[in-house]
Amino acid sequence: MVPKRILIIDDEAGLCRMMEAILADSGYAAKGYTRSFEAVEEYRHGDWDLVISDIKMPGMDGLEVLSRIKAKSPDIPVIMITAHATVDMSIQALRKGAYDMLTKPFEPEELLYRVKNALKHNQLLAENRELRDELAGKFRFDNIIGDSPQLKELLHKVEKIAIRDTSVLITGESGTGKELIAQAVHYNSPRKGKRFVAINCGALPESILEGELFGTKKGAFTGATENRQGLLEAADGGTLFLDEVGNLPMNVQKTLLRFLQEKEFLRLGDTKPIKVDVRIISATNSDLLAEVKAGTFREDLYYRLNVVNLHLPPLRERRKDIPLLAAHFIKLQNEKFGTEIRGLSPEAFQSACDYAWPGNIRQLRNVIEACMAIESDEWISLPVLAQFIDIGA
Repeated sequence: MVPKRILIIDDEAGLCRMMEAILADSGYAAKGYTRSFEAVEEYRHGDWDLVISDIKMPGMDGLEVLSRIKAKSPDIPVIMITAHATVDMSIQALRKGAYDMLTKPFEPEELLYRVKNALKHNQLLAENRELRDELAGKFRFDNIIGDSPQLKELLHKVEKIAIRDTSVLITGESGTGKELIAQAVHYNSPRKGKRFVAINCGALPESILEGELFGTKKGAFTGATENRQGLLEAADGGTLFLDEVGNLPMNVQKTLLRFLQEKEFLRLGDTKPIKVDVRIISATNSDLLAEVKAGTFREDLYYRLNVVNLHLPPLRERRKDIPLLAAHFIKLQNEKFGTEIRGLSPEAFQSACDYAWPGNIRQLRNVIEACMAIESDEWISLPVLAQFIDIGA
């Protein structure tokens, strides 16, 4: 295991040597500088995992050292040492990005404790960055499978509206991938570092849905024994995705409209409004305008949600994407189960491309999985495929 590299800057040569020895005995690779100008000049981004610097030094003081190192490496933790700590000085150091303050004189155990904490904190930050990068990569546009002109046009629109903090309504038949498009909008927006929270508005009864969205106050109803955060609060700073938004009951529509207008809402049973910063992306497979005319969906809410519309065409209207999607699902199943199915036979391939796929991408994925579960050859044959779809349709 490569030892953590620690840069020490202190004009007291004896203290520098002492810290080098303490850290070396604990398995760290430490190097001390007694001249701050020299240390900053030789500092290179990526060479160090932690910096320890005195504040009061001749020439370039510790606050200037901190500023210059942070300019080169914004994320590196810096521990500041001082023999004359004041509240004002500590605040200055922390505002400039110092991770911790260490007051002279200090025991070796205290130094090691502060160092371990700083390195652990930095490791957690790095892991969080990797996770965010992984999530962003998962929903990059080039990872949405398809090469049809319709999909390319849609993704071009997604790319433009992702950076604009407006409400988006995604329309399309069931199984076309509306949630994946919503995730693409979120993970390519300035909100990508915050949560993407999704709820299917048609999957919960009205009595539960309102509490799930807006939360509940202790005592609001029998069994409400504590304050409970809703999904709007959970998504603060990020995105809330309302799937099948046309199924929202009228009373929930009214509360959601108030939130979109005022950026605040009330938990069930509460009288104190809660403010959050959330982008709303919604989706529906129904004709919301027809529901507005029928009086089952509020017209004012419809226009609040439908600032930008993204329409996902059904799979039958972008048949060029069927071979790419099928190959993708076959690859995923091979990786998951260690199988070696090479693809669809020529006859099965043609039938798959001719089929209307009323369940769209979701149906295609399920059919591929089912075929691979029973296929004994290296190619998915037409007889196997015919067990799951009407090849004449």
